[in-house]
Amino acid sequence: MHLPEIDKFAHLKSPLHSWDPRVKIISISVLILSVVLLKDLRVTFLGLGLAITLVFLSKIPFSFVFVHLRWVLFFIVALFVILSLTVPGSTLVGLSFLGVSREGFELSLLISLRAISAVLLIFPMLGTTRFDLSLKALQKIKVPDKLIQLLMFTYRYIFLFLDEQKRIFTAATSRGWVRKTNLSTLKTMGNLVGMLLVRSFDRTERIRDAMLSRGYSGRLKTLDDLTLCWKDFLKGALVVTGALMPHLLGWMG
Repeated sequence: MHLPEIDKFAHLKSPLHSWDPRVKIISISVLILSVVLLKDLRVTFLGLGLAITLVFLSKIPFSFVFVHLRWVLFFIVALFVILSLTVPGSTLVGLSFLGVSREGFELSLLISLRAISAVLLIFPMLGTTRFDLSLKALQKIKVPDKLIQLLMFTYRYIFLFLDEQKRIFTAATSRGWVRKTNLSTLKTMGNLVGMLLVRSFDRTERIRDAMLSRGYSGRLKTLDDLTLCWKDFLKGALVVTGALMPHLLGWMG
């Protein structure tokens, strides 16, 4: 089963892997904010280029990136088509009763490029550090503990949830159940999903009791310590400069 391991390649060696996660998260977050605020279509291509460059420097395989990006692309393609056909303006392409306006095409392209760039930047930001260290970095930069716990448990137990779902449907299939497009299949799937939710709730009770018995107080604790050096600040300055550059070019243009 394919599992969404965002930190699958955190063991690699690259300039982003050796970057302190606190500075990395802050710097790339600034870059993401900068990219989604771009309004000039020409400059947006520069933002996309910066995102691809960081992914390349991170050494995360582009095949891995595309596997996770494809669902975003499906949504973007639908949005692209709808905006191109519905935004009024000068006709770029006319097909009988449908027409693609220049303004709609440019707006949809602008939104698509910004969305793809923002999603691409998630990979060098979170995929180059172990997930527990990323959470510790968020804790160090004063992100609320409740939000960190929510991220931690969501990421950790999505694997158990998927594994439990696989076992339940495998058990049903081994008993002769076949998925069909009829009411009986829909009823069976409803029962299986309900069973999955009940088992998940029971598991959360056991996990809560086990964590409390081990002294869990609501704060993330790891044995690894985070250290800063001048290289971390230099990398952060370069990324923030790259975040400001498209806006400066847009103002100059």
